Amino acid sequence: MTSAPPPPPAPATPPAPPGPPAPPKAPSARELRRRFEDALTRGLGHITTRALGPYQTAVVRIGFAFTWLCFLLRELPHRHELYGPDGPWSFDLGKRLISETDAFTLLMWSRSDFWFELVYLLAVAAAVMMLLGWRTRTASVLFMVGVLSLQNRSIFMGDGGDNVIHLMATYLVVTRCGQVWSLDARRARRQAERAAAEPGAPAPPDRVGAVLWAVTGAALAAATVLGHLSWGWALIFWGLWVAHAVWWAVRRARSDEPRTVCDVLANLVHNAGLFVIMAQVCFIYATAGWYKVQGTRWQDGTAVYYPLKLDYFTPWPGLADMMASNGTMIMLLGYGTVIVQVAFPFTLFNRRLKNVLLTIMIIDHASIAVIMGLPFFSAAMISADLVFLPTIFLVWAGAKVTGLKNLLLGRLPGTDPPGRQPPDAAAADPAIPAQAGTPDAHADAHRA
Repeated sequence: MTSAPPPPPAPATPPAPPGPPAPPKAPSARELRRRFEDALTRGLGHITTRALGPYQTAVVRIGFAFTWLCFLLRELPHRHELYGPDGPWSFDLGKRLISETDAFTLLMWSRSDFWFELVYLLAVAAAVMMLLGWRTRTASVLFMVGVLSLQNRSIFMGDGGDNVIHLMATYLVVTRCGQVWSLDARRARRQAERAAAEPGAPAPPDRVGAVLWAVTGAALAAATVLGHLSWGWALIFWGLWVAHAVWWAVRRARSDEPRTVCDVLANLVHNAGLFVIMAQVCFIYATAGWYKVQGTRWQDGTAVYYPLKLDYFTPWPGLADMMASNGTMIMLLGYGTVIVQVAFPFTLFNRRLKNVLLTIMIIDHASIAVIMGLPFFSAAMISADLVFLPTIFLVWAGAKVTGLKNLLLGRLPGTDPPGRQPPDAAAADPAIPAQAGTPDAHADAHRA
């Protein structure tokens, strides 16, 4: 008896089509809080453990010191008419103005010609110190004193470039602008090399710093006793003087905790000062652009034509006439200037576009220096623009300058051979933590 055949297998059930992906789960309140705390911790660590933009602040320092020094040397034959006793703004008028504005100037302390010459010499010496980066903390204060003393003596003798120098000289006081490209950085590098070669050896005494601190303290005390300083300016200068003394004592303390605390405070102040410098540049361009928008001559594109017809702004009459005769060029220059100035603050979030507009503005200021005969105004504005240059470009430019210097010095008798590698140009200032001088820190500062 045969068995019945097995039943046929049931057909396989087709798989169900995949459904729509599940929506991502929304983070809980605890997760959001954790993310916020992590971001806040990273941000605080970023601005407290390093002084951002070391190359940017250094190039701003060099640019404004060089511009102010060239101006002082250029106007050396006319210094008495600009700021001295032969100027149209008399000493009595200046005294009345200072009493109303409470501005600071050493030139209101005495009518003596000798005093005027001494103050002018101080301004020149402070500009050289800032340019070379020698004792930058003291030099920055003296640089500010020189700028304020001369410009506040005759405020009607300045222009927009003088106003920018006035502001930046004040802001540079709170920055660590001697981290790189300075004699201070070279001295710090040599001290580090000496310490590495002789571990445990005591650091050499800083006699020059002590002398500078003592001399400035004596001068400040004399000015305070004689009543030349208002309470506001006395508080500012005495605060800076005491801060320098505290930093000198902290550097020689055996404990690392005071040094760490002072580093954190100094980094915060430096980064705030750098932010103010960048914001000031954006504010200058934004206000200039929006005021131009409201002008009828800028609206019809003829604003650039009129300065080219003034003898005072045409050192090259042939070049000015050639440009003024081209209506299309005048219109493009006028509209282009307004567009670039208004748009620049909004391009900081796009690095490539920012670099393009920055290049255009630097070329524009250089053209103004040549065509309109305003070299110091243009140099001041270009020096302010340099704060936005990329770090990688500044490092590359510094390496090229160092290589050229070594090449030139290598051809002189008694110097090192050209093949010798130069020291690291990114060596930090004695006040800067070691990590602030590393290329990664510089790149992070630029990205910030």
